[in-house]
Amino acid sequence: MTVHETIEERLVHVPLGERAYDILIGPGLIGRAGGEISSRLKGKRAAIVTDEHVAPLYLEALMDGLQTDGIEAVSLTLPAGEKTKSFDHLVTVCDTVLAARIERNDAVIALGGGVIGDLAGFAAGIVRRGVRFVQIPTSLLAQVDSSVGGKTGINSRHGKNLLGVFHQPDLVLADTAVLDTLSPREFRAGYAEVVKYGLIDKPEFFEWLEKNWNEVLSGGPARIQAIATSCQAKSDVVVADEKENGVRALLNLGHTFGHALEAATEYNSERLVHGEGVAIGMVLAHEFSARLNLASPDDAARVRAHLEAVGLPTTMKDIPGKLPDVEMLMTAIAQDKKVKGGNLTFILTHGIGKSFVANDVPASEVRSFLGEKHPG
Repeated sequence: MTVHETIEERLVHVPLGERAYDILIGPGLIGRAGGEISSRLKGKRAAIVTDEHVAPLYLEALMDGLQTDGIEAVSLTLPAGEKTKSFDHLVTVCDTVLAARIERNDAVIALGGGVIGDLAGFAAGIVRRGVRFVQIPTSLLAQVDSSVGGKTGINSRHGKNLLGVFHQPDLVLADTAVLDTLSPREFRAGYAEVVKYGLIDKPEFFEWLEKNWNEVLSGGPARIQAIATSCQAKSDVVVADEKENGVRALLNLGHTFGHALEAATEYNSERLVHGEGVAIGMVLAHEFSARLNLASPDDAARVRAHLEAVGLPTTMKDIPGKLPDVEMLMTAIAQDKKVKGGNLTFILTHGIGKSFVANDVPASEVRSFLGEKHPG
């Protein structure tokens, strides 16, 4: 499980037996998608799911490339944003896939960020009890996190990603050239997930990011290296624990707090996007660990300093507008998928790169901690 490299392109292989797949990382992959897909999949039809922000930029190039390699494709363009991960849009995607007569060896292609990938992957997992699935992630967050590992789903009024299936992709094409069209805010939000891999169990990677984050943000070899390292880290965890029965839960570092904050803002992307919630959540996880005497406060300060240097929010005070009270946040945390038997489970840390799964975290401690951090 090594990252193979050329001058401008990396390949990470995810060895899951019959469900093994490649992650290709580098510029220009959308134009080559037809050849990469046709060399791996038997089907000659595809249904592309994208959104109104991505479609004008890349849909035509993808359709042309597929046609050149003999793949007949239809497309569906949906509204952009977290609220698209809904029952109504899931039904629309499934109807489109069925109307296109996509068979099991044909492919659903997700062209977009994490929202599109999660939604299209869920549809691919349930139509005909599972059809082929290709991820073409167009955001940094999707390239390093949501496109890899087979988690798919939609949101419920009870919380984020509570409805879904595990459905591994058959190929991931992470075209790094598309990242140049992201807004600085979107790119920084994705960068939070890159940092996460260092904080979980790769302290040397976190140290490398502290030194090289400017180049990661501006582009060049460091950007491709950061993405490849992140994908390799996620691949290793997914192979060890595909269905999140153990160590895969570590990938949720910062997410329990972050998801609660997203719910508190009603998934309003003007106030908070997922990666920003994760950034705040990772700082809170380290501060909470320090409060419980599990880690040094210096580690939390170091994490906060790095994320602030990059331009990410690190406290609840950084979220525009008024937040609901602590009890609402506790209700959102209680709906988290990592809750077992009603007991709260958090990803905490003994220091940078020393994260662990903490079961049976006392709700009273969490409530008191949030009370101190809540802007009021």
